[in-house]
Amino acid sequence: MAASRARVFMLSPANCGGARARQVLSAKATFALAEALRSRRGATLGDLFTYVSGLYFRGKLTYALRFANPPDSDDGDRADHPLVGRGVQIITPTAGLRTPDACVTRQAVLGFAAGDVHQDNVAYRRPLERSARALLREIGPDCDVVLLGSIASPKYVDVLAAIFGARLHFPIAFVGRGDMSRGGLLLRAARDGRELEYAPVAGAVLHGVRPPKLAPLTPLPPRAACDV
Repeated sequence: MAASRARVFMLSPANCGGARARQVLSAKATFALAEALRSRRGATLGDLFTYVSGLYFRGKLTYALRFANPPDSDDGDRADHPLVGRGVQIITPTAGLRTPDACVTRQAVLGFAAGDVHQDNVAYRRPLERSARALLREIGPDCDVVLLGSIASPKYVDVLAAIFGARLHFPIAFVGRGDMSRGGLLLRAARDGRELEYAPVAGAVLHGVRPPKLAPLTPLPPRAACDV
């Protein structure tokens, strides 16, 4: 893919109603993430969803941060671009789009767990629509949006395609893969600096033959203590 094309990523949410979510939400949990979640400031959304979802979300977030190419802000500083930030947005069940660095509290996550991620649920759809329209205004006409999530379900596509149209893309290699395989694929691509090929969601083939299993990830050599 051409690096000059501006591109932001949109990540599907983690399931906040599962076993790992219950662990981090437990009032008895003493590990750092759980304690941060109970604090007034909260924990970052990226850390929370990575813990809750594991390999799949870790792959999505690592890949998106590696290859995001957001448009410049007026002063040329991408990191401070309003809303767009580093070019990675996470879909939430009740609060629309949020950046990985956004902080969430335990109460907010309980709300996520109770939320229904469904295109007909207005408590999910309306905040997402508002955020997506705001993002569309910020990125301008020459920036694509890549969805790292399922395009076979209307819960994301019905909402986002109506706003971004032909600019909404997805990785072609996702077709036929399950969540764990997608996560492993994204981690390998980010490690190797190899960006995947994208295609517009509109008119895409949603189902395909399952691709061959990925080879095991080769551990990276340990870094020296002085590495930064």
